Amino acid sequence: MSLPQPVPPSWKDLGKSSNDLLGRDFQISGTQLEVKTSTPSNVAFRVFGTQASKSNQINADIEAKYSDKAHGLVFTQGWTTSNILKTQVEAENHLAKGLKFDLTTSLLPDSGKKTALLTTTYKQPGLHTRAFLDLFKGPTFTADTVLGRDGFLLGAEASYNVTDAKVTRYAAALGYSAPEYAVTLHGLGNFSTFAASYYHRVSPDVEAGAKAIYDTKATTQGVSLEVGAKAYLDAAAFVKAKINNSGVLALGYTQALRPGVKASFGLALDTQRLNETTPTGPAHKVGASFVFEG
Repeated sequence: MSLPQPVPPSWKDLGKSSNDLLGRDFQISGTQLEVKTSTPSNVAFRVFGTQASKSNQINADIEAKYSDKAHGLVFTQGWTTSNILKTQVEAENHLAKGLKFDLTTSLLPDSGKKTALLTTTYKQPGLHTRAFLDLFKGPTFTADTVLGRDGFLLGAEASYNVTDAKVTRYAAALGYSAPEYAVTLHGLGNFSTFAASYYHRVSPDVEAGAKAIYDTKATTQGVSLEVGAKAYLDAAAFVKAKINNSGVLALGYTQALRPGVKASFGLALDTQRLNETTPTGPAHKVGASFVFEG
């Protein structure tokens, strides 16, 4: 008798362990500040700002989220320094258990430009499927599905332009996920790009991973390769390092200063141009991120 199957990850989360290991906590593009607070009435506020290291331009947004867990409703309203108004409404487990509806809209009052994306998600043991309808672009209908059984994962995605009546994008993925390791293979961009990722929890304090990408349409031949590792120094701090086949070495350090306060620092070094500069500045990058949560 087979064991009950868990709900597999969504299409966008296939290979997430490796992507997070190699993509997160490397704050190298400037300075970030994030402040998150919540109230007893289930309202959460978030202020997020970034200052780019090259242009020194500051971009920020403020967001308020109201959650009604008893009725499965979440309402989010945001406003950015680019004068974009964003609204998101989520409703879960209303028509059926595991079914979720999500409507995300944005409006630029200066130009009247607007977007609206309706998302339907359905999750059951062994199945995770989503459908998206972009109401103003195309309109375009996109669907993806992931099937999972005994650790094996099979996923596919396709986009259909309703006006042109043709499939505009398709992709597929195959993977295996276990508690200590995960392997994922992707065929993206109408099978013009292929990616393979690997994640391994070596021990409770050490993680390692790698990712390889082959783009058949790239001007330069060969495979792009990136490897990295993460090590916990203690319960409140960890370090990360990664390097790619172009010789760029990235380092990250994250420290929880106290409950609700976290600081991250990043450094990227082009090991092939240690003493050179690019036309826009130094070949190396540094950055920092601070998160306050209460």
